[in-house]
Order: sequence, then structure tokens, then C-alpha cells
Amino acid sequence: MHIDIFSDTICPWCFIGKRRLERALAERPQPGLTTRWRAFQLNPDMPAEGMARSDYLAMKFGGAANARSVYAQVEAAGESEGIAFAFERMKRTPNTVDSHRLIRFADTKGRENDVVQALFDAYFLNAEDIGDRDVLVEAGRVAGLDPDEARAFLGSDADADAVRAEDHAARQAGINGVPCFIFNGQHALAGAHPPEVLFQLFDLANQETAETAPQA
Repeated sequence: MHIDIFSDTICPWCFIGKRRLERALAERPQPGLTTRWRAFQLNPDMPAEGMARSDYLAMKFGGAANARSVYAQVEAAGESEGIAFAFERMKRTPNTVDSHRLIRFADTKGRENDVVQALFDAYFLNAEDIGDRDVLVEAGRVAGLDPDEARAFLGSDADADAVRAEDHAARQAGINGVPCFIFNGQHALAGAHPPEVLFQLFDLANQETAETAPQA
């Protein structure tokens, strides 16, 4: 089974979705499973330098008060998964192209999932600006990447166009929210669903794999 996970590094539901997928796999391991994190940008028009969190909340939700109401549901879901979101401590909302580039770089080193986790931790638990390259390099270091290699990669423009193209292709394919899990390139599951829902997709994907496998 293969799962493509369309996600943004500043999407709280994507962090919750990752935690729920991990719970599902702990309860029902899937031997031979491969995953790939795919780029999606909640704010594709975000300035490269990002923006002040207060300005972002005003633009997106009409202000901090409305944002608190929206995020209350997110915080409750996060608490149920052991995630203590640090929304109140966040100072900036970043452009996420560089964070997605770092994930792609990590994939070449076999550390993709570790970097995704380190980025979620940095942004959502520590309220760090993951648009800042020093923060990205440190997240990479925590996840097992060589800091000098990560800094050199981020200092180039490598994979920037690929990240934007992947985001564009996702929208063209009808993905307009994340997380979105694509099983075996065929079956999409949008949203951060509990393990019981993921189990149904595991079964469907495994059944189809078995049906299409060559007979001995």
C-alpha cells in the first residue's frame, strides 16, 4: 500500500491527521506501507517573508476574537491527540514554500517523516517561525539532517518550482483542503479522520492490491 499525504506545514488539522494515522498504524500495522508527503499551500499568495500573525488573523478570520472561536475546535481535537497547540504564542504566519522544499530534501536522505514531525513541533508546539531558514535548519538537524547540507539546499532555489507545481496540480485534481490522503493513487480521504475511518481505506486498498496481484 502507498499513501500520498497532501499537507501544509502550518495546517493544524494536518498535524492531527498525522497523529491519527500513526495511531491507526499502531493498531493495525500495514507491512510494506510507503508514504510520501505532498505539498499544499493554505496561503499560496502569502508574501515570501510571511506576515505578522495579527495581520493574518485579521485577514483570514476578521480578527483574533473570531480566530479564537475557530481554533477552539482545533485545540479540543489536538488535546484528544496529545497535541498542545501554541496558537496564542505565535508571532508570524510564514510562507511555507521553504518548509516544503526541506521536506523534499529530507526525502532524498530518508528523513522525510522525521522532518515533517520536526516542522509541526517547531511551529505548533514551540510557536517558531518556520519561514525563517535558521529555524528550518534546526528542525532539519533535530530530524537527522546535516545542518550544513540543509542550509546550502535552502540557500538555493532547488525544488521551489516543484513545490508550487505540486500545489497547483493538487488543486487541479480537486483537492481544496488538507490533509488529504490518497491511497494507491486512487482513493482520496479528505480530513483528519480517526483510525476507524482509516481502517476502511486500509481494507479497500489492500483488497484491490490483492485483486490486481499476479496469480501464481
